[in-house]
Parts: sequence; C-alpha cells; structure tokens
Amino acid sequence: MGYVDKNLISGETVAYRARLHWILFVKPLLIAIVVVGVVAGIFYAADLFNSLSGQTAALIWVGVLVIAAIPLLSTLMTWRSAEFAVTNKRVILKTGFVQSKTAEMFLNKIESVGVDQSISGRILGFGTIVIRGTGGSLEPFHRVSHPLRFRNEIQEQIGRSGETLKQSGSIN
Repeated sequence: MGYVDKNLISGETVAYRARLHWILFVKPLLIAIVVVGVVAGIFYAADLFNSLSGQTAALIWVGVLVIAAIPLLSTLMTWRSAEFAVTNKRVILKTGFVQSKTAEMFLNKIESVGVDQSISGRILGFGTIVIRGTGGSLEPFHRVSHPLRFRNEIQEQIGRSGETLKQSGSIN
C-alpha cells in the first residue's frame, strides 16, 4: 500500500495513476556499462587475468559489479517511491524515499496544469508537470510518464466535480 492509498480521505477514489518514466534508468545504466568497461579494459591492458588467482579475479569482478549496480539501485528506489495520482477530489504527487517531497491539492483549488515536454519527451512519452494553485505554485515534477494524459485526467475530474456541484444546487 503506497502513500496515495494510505492518505485517501472519505469518499475519495483514485481515477488515474502515473509513474516516473523509464528514461530515468538510461544514465545509471550507461554509468554501469562504463565502469565495467573501464575495469575490463584495465584488466586486459595490464594482463591481470593471467597474474591473479581465480578467486581474486572473481572477488574483484563482484566488487566492480556491486559498484556498477549502486546507481541503478538508487534510481530503482527513486522510481518505485514516486507516486502521482488524480482522485475524484485531489491531485496527489509524491517523490523521494529517504527525503520525500509531497504535494496535494484539491481539484477546486487548481488554476492551471502546465506540461513541459522536450522533443525527446514527446517522442518517448515523458515530461514535466507543474500544477498551479490559487495560493501560489508548486515545484515541477520531472520525467513523469504520459504527462498529457495526466493533465487531461485532472481536467476531466475538475469537470466532473463541477457537474456534481451544479446538480446538487451549490452552483447556479
């Protein structure tokens, strides 16, 4: 059970969930490949394969693989801990594991939803979401998967909540 599910208020249901995009993993993967490649090059150039015992070489490679995996594991934790949801009453945004950043805004307090996408973001389906509320603005949330769909769902829920108010007679 994630942050969103633990913090729903009475009568609130999740209409849409988004995640961080897989593009987050490109840089750490490239770093891991470079680390393994550099160590392999050093081993090959110095002819260390023949001079080290099998156990020593295996231990060195295990160490190298652990070091190369650290950026990937860190990114995986970031990806898994981020939650973005649109409910029938609010928008809930949460990022971070150890140090988390959350933003929750009721639909009736939202003035605008901005989406920034680069060319690569448009092609691959990720972008930055900025939700501006009546009391100020929120910080941007970067590399959100399918940001236009997220924005459309917010607008859809705002429209539905306005219809519900009209039907109940609260708005003339």
